[in-house]
Amino acid sequence: MAAPGAAAMGGGEKSSTGEEEEEEEEEEEEEEEEEEARPPCSPPPAPPPPALLPGLLLLWAAGHGRAQEVQAENVTVLEGGTAEITCHLHRYDGSIVVIQNPARQTLFFNGTRALKDERFELAEFSRRRLRLRLARARLDDEGGYFCQLYADDTHHQIATLTVLVPPEEPQVEAAALAVEGGELELTCLVPRARPLATLRWYRDRRELPGVPRYGQDGKVFWQSSVLRLPVERRDHGAIVTCEATHPALGRGQRRLTQYKLDVQYPPSARIHPSQAVPREGDTLVLTCATNGNPRPTVAWSRGNESLPARARAEGERLTLPALGPQDNGSYTCQVGNAHGRAADTYVLVVYDPGAVVAAQGAGPFAVVGGAFALLLFLLLLLLGALFWCSVRQKGSYLTHEASGLEEHGEAREAFLGGEGGKRKEEFFI
Repeated sequence: MAAPGAAAMGGGEKSSTGEEEEEEEEEEEEEEEEEEARPPCSPPPAPPPPALLPGLLLLWAAGHGRAQEVQAENVTVLEGGTAEITCHLHRYDGSIVVIQNPARQTLFFNGTRALKDERFELAEFSRRRLRLRLARARLDDEGGYFCQLYADDTHHQIATLTVLVPPEEPQVEAAALAVEGGELELTCLVPRARPLATLRWYRDRRELPGVPRYGQDGKVFWQSSVLRLPVERRDHGAIVTCEATHPALGRGQRRLTQYKLDVQYPPSARIHPSQAVPREGDTLVLTCATNGNPRPTVAWSRGNESLPARARAEGERLTLPALGPQDNGSYTCQVGNAHGRAADTYVLVVYDPGAVVAAQGAGPFAVVGGAFALLLFLLLLLLGALFWCSVRQKGSYLTHEASGLEEHGEAREAFLGGEGGKRKEEFFI
């Protein structure tokens, strides 16, 4: 008797379970019919009040006990750019999905906006993913974004958002003026970057060593590189480049700033006449070629006298029209700047219109040629003198011999004994 009762009890439990399953299927069919009957453009249901949110989450999790998962992806974005935060859903059955910002404020609840920040936009919400778009990203937006799925067990993943700050064009400044023979200190500054940039110095494609410095201001960094460079006159106008590379820049991209060296040095002066032989009545232009940095001042003078009344001094040019003997003299060009002074003098000799003269300032070759000609002339003169002395001495000897023969009555010829019996005859006329 007991066995049939137990069997009946077991059968009753099975029947009761079957009825519950049928009721659940009917409820699901009714829900599907309601969803199909709902207009396609109807607005989503309003989010529940915050006070009821924890209880609703627990009830929903209790009624949906399937093995669901959520995964998140880390995102990197440039400051001011647009970031997409994606939560991937696996075996999603319609459970509640919530996404929160790093401050744990709910941004979207099952696709419904919960935080009034128009920079956040729900780009996609499907059974596979929830994709959130953030516009005009700021450093304050950086951190972990929580993707939470409420089922029997609450699942959550964190998508870390990293905001990069690319460097602007580096700023290159000189600590002081560059003077010939001294040292120039250049500083390349990047006032704002995240993370730190890499700074390098170049000149003529050759890297120069710099001393790095950096600091932090909130979430961003400032940094600099100091270059110390000995400078000479030949370095004036050279180009030095500061280069900044950064992960936020595209591959092969960099920020460059060029600095042109301004080396200061004392001046020099050299006078160039417009013609080599100035003649009476001509117009002579004297040009004072200067070289110096900063540009030197130029002043003309004439020995201890004042410039002729007709003379026109215009910076580096001195014009002397209608030359005459009264314009003869020494003309000096004096130049100077903050680092020194220099001068050059030109001696003016005005010749007659028909005079034949060698050009002034004929150059070193003319000087060497003149010296060689003078030396040759002196050599010829010496040879001539030696020859004349030799002839004169021989003539005196013959005259003396002739006088001796006259005394002995042999005026017509003289016989002199030679060596080895050889006889030498000399005749005098």
